[in-house]
Amino acid sequence: METNDPRLTFGRFLADVASRHSERTAIVFEGRRVRYAELEGEARTLARGLIGAGVVKGARVAVLMANRPEWIVSAFAVGMIGGVLVPVNTFATRDELDYILRHSDASMLLMQPSLLKHRFVDELVEGHPEIAEGVPGRIRCAALPQLRRVACLDLETPRGAVEPWSDLLAQAGDVSDALLDGVIDEVEPSDDGILIYTSGTTANPKGVLHSQRAGILQSWRFADILLLDSNDRIYTTYPFFWTAGLAMSIGPAFASGAMLLLQETFEPEAALALIESEHATAVHAWPHQQKAMAEHPTAGRRDLTSVRKLDSTSPIAKLAGVEKDEYGTGASYGLSETFTIASMLPADAPAAIRRETSGKPLPGTAIRIVDPETGAPLPIGQEGEIAVKGVTFMRGYHKVLPENYLDDAGYFRTQDGGSFDTEGYLHWSGRLSNLIKTGGANVSPVEIEATLANFPGLRVAIPVGIGHPTLGEVVILCAVCEAGATVEEAEVRTFLRSKLAAYKVPKRVLFFRPEELSFTGNQKIQVDPLREAAQKRLEAEGAEIDGYRYQGSEAKSS
Repeated sequence: METNDPRLTFGRFLADVASRHSERTAIVFEGRRVRYAELEGEARTLARGLIGAGVVKGARVAVLMANRPEWIVSAFAVGMIGGVLVPVNTFATRDELDYILRHSDASMLLMQPSLLKHRFVDELVEGHPEIAEGVPGRIRCAALPQLRRVACLDLETPRGAVEPWSDLLAQAGDVSDALLDGVIDEVEPSDDGILIYTSGTTANPKGVLHSQRAGILQSWRFADILLLDSNDRIYTTYPFFWTAGLAMSIGPAFASGAMLLLQETFEPEAALALIESEHATAVHAWPHQQKAMAEHPTAGRRDLTSVRKLDSTSPIAKLAGVEKDEYGTGASYGLSETFTIASMLPADAPAAIRRETSGKPLPGTAIRIVDPETGAPLPIGQEGEIAVKGVTFMRGYHKVLPENYLDDAGYFRTQDGGSFDTEGYLHWSGRLSNLIKTGGANVSPVEIEATLANFPGLRVAIPVGIGHPTLGEVVILCAVCEAGATVEEAEVRTFLRSKLAAYKVPKRVLFFRPEELSFTGNQKIQVDPLREAAQKRLEAEGAEIDGYRYQGSEAKSS
């Protein structure tokens, strides 16, 4: 699809795919089957309800839900009326939720009451007396100054100012389809569409604001790149609150008329059962989740031979009978700021090229390699820092001036290292920053350090990423105690679990003596030597983390 196509909006995209695939099943979830026509109808009804509730173009609407049909309905309803979707991480703590709602200027929150151990409604009400004592539609909360309404699934009666989902849908009664169509007509690809919060090099997550075009264009692109068609059945665990969930799973499934297989939470046996019973043809899951499926006691009894669009190196490839390297998604490079991919190759590109490169820049995307210190462009073959700009690049960091993240030529410096070869293929070589990537999620060391700033007995607390075969990296905290103080590993991890999302909590806390640290000339602690020391400590202990034992220079499967 052309990058300037006027159909690159949430509303026009859904109308387009629903008209093409009306009676086909779009979503399977907990025994429920949703046809494309039903999906569009539900999104339009919710959109009319949002208009009736006072949501106008440009308003921020946060969505706190797991991977379920209502998340998708909410996203398209918000997008089709020109609102800005603010997906909220379901792992977020109460403090993190408050930060996202406040920083995003969300005027409405759409949510589910709970998920696993998270009691979303209870935490919201208990944390804000104004919401607990208020009435629906009239939230006046100083801590969340822009928030006006909260609607929740599965509520029969209001909980303070939190209104039942049915009451929000009832607002649609006063809004005609003609009015909704008029609203949809005024939404353009250039309008703000989605505000994604992602961990970075700052203590708080950054708000990455994207246009309507970015997510929809990437959806069409991924349908082509992943070779999807209307016969595909895609099982996905990619969280919808990150760009991968929308751009790699939801969007391309719908663009191709395929079926999306969803579960609220990942559990290996349930995942295997759904993949088998629904004859999934593609599996979108993180490596550690695929490993958990492959190692589950029931895996050998499952018939997964329907799965064909799968990397041959996947832990479940053998179960699916995938032996030849004829399909793979590894030849790519991207980040949240580019709404996933900035460069990629088709999944059926020659294996040698897929294994050795990060693909070529996508149409409308400019990538160049610059000197990390001076920003000067570097010649072909020379390694430097990857810098990007283009049609799916973010509108900007929310509430941050563009001169604070763009260079003089308008490029975004990624802090990733790489180079181009003579044939125009990008080669990513690793991060130049200390950001930790674990299980597909970004973890900011600064956030963990800030959380532990006043922890009693700790003099130094530095998180590092240690390589892990299925998670990519695991978070390890390197700590030094105050003189005379004794701190236990368990108490540090317990404290962090109460403050941070689960994936940000270090897998281990390793204690070092002050003399074991290395310093720069201006007395800053050197992170690389500390990371190496942590790696050696884990290897010496034969430490086991998430099924892998650290021995020698590699993690070994236990």
